[in-house]
Amino acid sequence: MSSLSAKIGPSILNADLSQLHEESQRLLDNGADYLHLDVMDGTFVPNLTFGHPVVKCLRNKIKDAFFETHMMVQAPQHWIEPMADAGVNQYTFHIEPVMGSVPDICRKIQEAGMKVGLALKPGTPVETVKEFISMADMVLVMTVEPGFGGQKFMTDMMPKVQWLRENYPNLNIEVDGGVGPGTIDTCAKAGANMIVAGTAIIKADDQATVIRQLKHSVETAIKRA
Repeated sequence: MSSLSAKIGPSILNADLSQLHEESQRLLDNGADYLHLDVMDGTFVPNLTFGHPVVKCLRNKIKDAFFETHMMVQAPQHWIEPMADAGVNQYTFHIEPVMGSVPDICRKIQEAGMKVGLALKPGTPVETVKEFISMADMVLVMTVEPGFGGQKFMTDMMPKVQWLRENYPNLNIEVDGGVGPGTIDTCAKAGANMIVAGTAIIKADDQATVIRQLKHSVETAIKRA
């Protein structure tokens, strides 16, 4: 794991969306490595959030930050070009609704100039992603059911992270859902190096301290591996 780096990407889902630019900039100023943008279509998950026009407006305000869109959508292939045009750096999509066309979607994402992230719902066996990992820059293991913020962290997802780390030592592995100071050590020890945290960072009195704490835990685990 020595070639990996710890990265903390706050989810802006729980931010004040009427102050999206200001809240996002504050997260970056407080030490965030990237921004995790949750896109929901009301079909793949029940909730509806924002789409590429909002992302593009945010990019116009924040020029240099790394944007990852977490596409919780039924048809991720439909939004590749719009999100690339909006300035997205990494396009992470769920494989469950598109199992027959994952390679084609990965290729289109790469051709659009973005990195590829593959996301797994809690009920999806980790081995399902094996045939696609060679096309991916990252695998996201959901530690809650996608679609809602503030859920309880699912410890029983950690064997998925461990399996990925053991079999793909240099793979970027992201966890998302219920991650914060109380659960970060579990994620870090399992092998996650990209950490998405929403409520734990957004609602913190001292965002910078929480981000440093999360990052320190991951960096410590990487050094020990």
